[in-house]
Amino acid sequence: MMFSRDLRDRVAGGEVTVSIRRWSRPQVKVGGRYRTAGVVIEIDSLEVLPFSAITDDDVAASGETDLEALRDRAAHSGPIGDDTLVYRIELHVV
Repeated sequence: MMFSRDLRDRVAGGEVTVSIRRWSRPQVKVGGRYRTAGVVIEIDSLEVLPFSAITDDDVAASGETDLEALRDRAAHSGPIGDDTLVYRIELHVV
């Protein structure tokens, strides 16, 4: 998985444990290990849900300051409305 430059250190440090992605199909699998940000991460869970289901805890765990900042970051592949389906990925540094 790729992360924005400004998130990489926090991913590597274990601070970022959730990622929200707007994918047309899954790009990772539960239990999969991926090299990123100079570390290896493992995927703990992967679920599809509407953007409106993202919680405040998800926002904090993603390294964002608020829901709109998370929406902006995830929208690099297209606009995200409240009903847009996104992937919620939980991860940890191995």
